[in-house]
Amino acid sequence: MASNLEIKAKEAFIDDHFELAVDLYSQAISVNPKNAELFADRAQASIKLGNFTEAVADASRAIELDSSMSKAYLRKGMACMKLEEYQTAKAALESGASLAPGDARFTNLIKECDEHIAEEAGELPKPPLEKVPENVSGKDVELGDEHSNQLTFAAPSKPKYRHEFYQKPEEVVVTIFAKKIPHDNVTVDFGEQILSVTIDVPGEDAYHFQPRLYGKIIPAKCRYDVLSTKIEIRLAKAEPIHWTSLEFSKENAVAQRVIVPSATANERPTYPSSKPKGVDWDKLEAEVKKEEKDEKLDGDAALNKFFRDIYKDADEDMRRAMQKSFVESNGTVLSTNWKEVGSKKVEGSPPDGMEVKKWEI
Repeated sequence: MASNLEIKAKEAFIDDHFELAVDLYSQAISVNPKNAELFADRAQASIKLGNFTEAVADASRAIELDSSMSKAYLRKGMACMKLEEYQTAKAALESGASLAPGDARFTNLIKECDEHIAEEAGELPKPPLEKVPENVSGKDVELGDEHSNQLTFAAPSKPKYRHEFYQKPEEVVVTIFAKKIPHDNVTVDFGEQILSVTIDVPGEDAYHFQPRLYGKIIPAKCRYDVLSTKIEIRLAKAEPIHWTSLEFSKENAVAQRVIVPSATANERPTYPSSKPKGVDWDKLEAEVKKEEKDEKLDGDAALNKFFRDIYKDADEDMRRAMQKSFVESNGTVLSTNWKEVGSKKVEGSPPDGMEVKKWEI
């Protein structure tokens, strides 16, 4: 039986109050987070608002909770098409079509995906843009979800956390500066050309960062780490091209090949492609370093940070000396003098009252 919040959300949607519908569905989800129907319906409202990456995330969650829900596949396919993720859209639509045989919406949209895929492969000329019809209401979507193809984007809200990125020939590293966020409160999903990040801390408004990326990535090779001062996301590029920005736009759609110098292994990454005009990135980087330096650490965390700080600024001989002395002494000696430790075994030197024990592997 539908809850009062769900009933009000449906009424808001039918009355074309899509933002209110999303808010009410979100409240209903917080009460019943395992209800696939709520996620599928919130995806539909997000499509009407032009929030297509959020719609993809909600539809995917609905499919996880109920893999037999055909409308969840339909809404995922439609949102992916608006993001020009035609391969992903086609896969979702084909799965939905198998659950709803005879539904012409799936057949028509799969055909449209095939045309776009062929067009991208250079097999078909690009069709002219269709005129957007007027007076599309929430009731139209209830009767046929295909109407949500004619929508405009809603203006983005101010982000809660600052982010930046840098790139290498093979990957893009995105940093979101969010301090002391528990790992369980962070959700990161990777699509063919979509990054979806959600930080949902109890008692606070959820943070969503869901850009359509400049280029395509390999989701299986992407990963992320939740650290004490930031969330670091590594995106594996599908092609070794230079991203002139993190997010895709029509203006920056022409990509450039990256020229990889022969000796770049030890060079620090630079940030030219992510600099908005008028922002002093050197100052921002200094502030981040100061924050990390001032962070209060103790125990093993403090020791590890101390070790990293020394190792980071050391030359090759100093690093070799640190590694050799630390390993051979079972972690009781740390030397930076290669001439001193390079030609002999480093014996352990435990604190008073303790004895050295060999590591057992």
